[in-house]
Amino acid sequence: MRSGLILKKIGMTRIFDDTGNAFPVTVLKLEENQVVKVLNQERNGYFALQVGTGKVKTKNISKAIRGHFAKSNVEPKRILREFRVDEEMLVEEGKTFSINHFNVGQKIDVSGVSHGKGFSGGMKRHNFAGLEATHGVSISHRSHGSTGNSQDPGRVWKGKKMAGQYGNVNKTVQNLTIVGINDVDELLYVKGSVPGPKNSYLTVKDAVKSLLPANTLKPAGLKDKNKLDNDQSDKKITTQNNQIKTETEILKTDDNNSKSPKENIASVDESSNSDTKDKDEITQKEV
Repeated sequence: MRSGLILKKIGMTRIFDDTGNAFPVTVLKLEENQVVKVLNQERNGYFALQVGTGKVKTKNISKAIRGHFAKSNVEPKRILREFRVDEEMLVEEGKTFSINHFNVGQKIDVSGVSHGKGFSGGMKRHNFAGLEATHGVSISHRSHGSTGNSQDPGRVWKGKKMAGQYGNVNKTVQNLTIVGINDVDELLYVKGSVPGPKNSYLTVKDAVKSLLPANTLKPAGLKDKNKLDNDQSDKKITTQNNQIKTETEILKTDDNNSKSPKENIASVDESSNSDTKDKDEITQKEV
């Protein structure tokens, strides 16, 4: 069992396949997902990873939470989630996940808080048929009918389907398919809809009811910060070398320009000397 990620819901769009068929997809964005804490069997009784994402101002969090992040040398995060993992799937603290943690064609489970729709009736909330439109039904066409019992037990059973709060609960949609991955913008394209409004954070995990693809990265898909730092340092070195080259070229051109008058004078002197020698030779022959 691998760790999951915390992704941000951007919205929905559609994608066309090779045959021209269109199907709806949900766009999920990976913001910086860092490992905040590693839980082990000896100390905590189970193996898990605590992952955080989202930026938050330090002044808006308590000292205790501040110390929790400082212990792992990680910047404070807006959202924390805990993922149960196997022992061989543990990741070091401070590591950052990559969007390549998932693969195209993989099945995933997406969890989030559904849209809150307030107090709703039985027809909207539970898909009831309602009462008849005629035959003596008076101003109660959309009511759910009687809910209670007779003298025994003389009450309404708990969990009875009635009007009430609709939405705003934790929902999980299983076996959704990943149809595309954008490595540059770190976007995930999921076929179908997922719970929650736009800009809400969702928990995405490997599907429980499906097998992982063979090319799945284990223990996780991570970003190589050392490589990025080396690339940036190499770029700085190349730019510095280019600057040095340009400076040396400028100095060489300046030296050439400074030496050119002397060379011209020397060339003029040599030409004048050759002319005088030619004249002397002619006079000697005449004599």
